[in-house]
This record gives sequence, structure tokens and C-alpha cells, in this order.
Amino acid sequence: MTSAFLTKDFSDFCAQRDAQNTIQLNVVKYCWQLCEALRQNFIDYSIKSHQKFINDVDTHEYHQKQIDKLKQGICDYDFTFESGKKYHKIIMNANGSRSVHAFIDKKTGEVYKSASWKSPAKGVRYDLRIIEQREWLFENADWSGSYLYAK
Repeated sequence: MTSAFLTKDFSDFCAQRDAQNTIQLNVVKYCWQLCEALRQNFIDYSIKSHQKFINDVDTHEYHQKQIDKLKQGICDYDFTFESGKKYHKIIMNANGSRSVHAFIDKKTGEVYKSASWKSPAKGVRYDLRIIEQREWLFENADWSGSYLYAK
């Protein structure tokens, strides 16, 4: 083998490795963005729920306090993610209780509905590498996970 052939193979390998690393770093960024979108969706949902009862004389003060807290970003629900061998696990923390919201493939950015705490359901729901799907997901993801059901 010639030196030029080895150099080309090595440079191709490096370029491919850099592209894979970039995708994996972007997937981590998208996980954080999804967690924030889900949290904001819960806050918006909760504000609307409290506003339904704002005119009730007996509970007005309670609902107004809750709305004020939510507008400050204070709520009992939070979304985080943990990384496993193959997947990032999107976790919903609700009043001390934790449940898996979704799984995201670490290498590809494919989003799956959860089947259990340890495994995703079959069938890719979204692919975060595809701009249209990613944008739709961040705009329409809801804290309860209805967007993850197969169409």
C-alpha cells in the first residue's frame, strides 16, 4: 500500500468520526431542548388549568398564587435525561415520582416512546436529525406524551 492511499483512508476515517461525534453532541443538545420544551408545556398547561377557576370566589387566591409561581418557572414537574449504553432516557420527575417519558438513541437521535423503565417501544416516532421533525417535536411535544403514540 502506498503512503498516499493510507493517508486518504485515515483522513476519511477522521472525517467520518468527526461527523459521528458531531451528531452525538447534537443529540445531547436536542435532549436538553426536548426536556425544556416538555417543562414549558407543563407550565403552560397548568396555567390554563388554574385560569379556568380564577373567577371562583372561594379559590381565587389559591389559583392566582399558583399561576404566579408557574409564571416564575416554579413547578413540581421537571424533565431530565440519563444516558445509558444505547439510549438517553428522558425522565419526568413529578412530586418525587420518576417515570420514563421517552428514549432517544444516542448515535442516531431517533426518538422512541417508552415501553418500560428499561426499554423503548418498537418503532421510531421521530428523528432529531431531520430538521422538520425536530422543529415539529419541540413545538408540539406535550408533557403527557401523547405525541409519542404511533400515527
